[in-house]
Amino acid sequence: MIVTPHIGRRAAAEAIGTFWLVLGGCGSAVLAAGPPASIGALGVALAFGLTVLTMAYAVGHISGCHLNPAVTVGLWAGKRFPARDIFPYVIAQVGGAVIASMVIYLIAKGGPSFDFPSGGLAQNGYGKGSPGGYPLASAAIIEWVLTAAFLLVILGSTDGRAPVGFAPIAIGLALTLIHLISIPVTNTSVNPARSTGPALLVGGLALQQLWLFWIAPLAGGLTGGVIYRAIFSEVIRPDVSGTEKG
Repeated sequence: MIVTPHIGRRAAAEAIGTFWLVLGGCGSAVLAAGPPASIGALGVALAFGLTVLTMAYAVGHISGCHLNPAVTVGLWAGKRFPARDIFPYVIAQVGGAVIASMVIYLIAKGGPSFDFPSGGLAQNGYGKGSPGGYPLASAAIIEWVLTAAFLLVILGSTDGRAPVGFAPIAIGLALTLIHLISIPVTNTSVNPARSTGPALLVGGLALQQLWLFWIAPLAGGLTGGVIYRAIFSEVIRPDVSGTEKG
């Protein structure tokens, strides 16, 4: 018999997993994207994907490894997650992201070239806050569409009909691809918790624009969950072949 862990343990797993996502993803952007490491956008995208892949194997069997309020809401929309557990998951995810952002700041401020807050903590933004100067409309569309696509990958790869054991790989690679597409536009959120951690510390424009990185990913999560549920979920039909055994 499969026993679901207590909500406290699942929330702790979400906090730890989201901490790892922000530390690995945003940390690579702050500490390693430029010289001397200079891993660039490709390296940062891969780092985000690896954090999800590794934590999916580490805590996926405990909490499901959402690490993202948009994923939690999307799974609820897809009938895979109970509404009563949304709030504790989201609080844990945001808490893990904030703590990770603090750790990144404490490390980064020891660097001779780190200039805070102008140097930032890999915060998300549009307009003046966008790496490529993309406007609000572009940022909203890409965050919404990519989060919806992310939910389709998550729901599809964890479907009972999908190959067993490969979901973390598909999900991690999907997040890598998402970052390759959208880093120039918004610095890639698709995750309100990931956006909240850096914005709370940086303040200013990042905090003023944070609303978009809650609304667009949550809307995308809902869209992806509803689409998968409506189109791809298995429909259970009665056996009318006359061969069913009693």
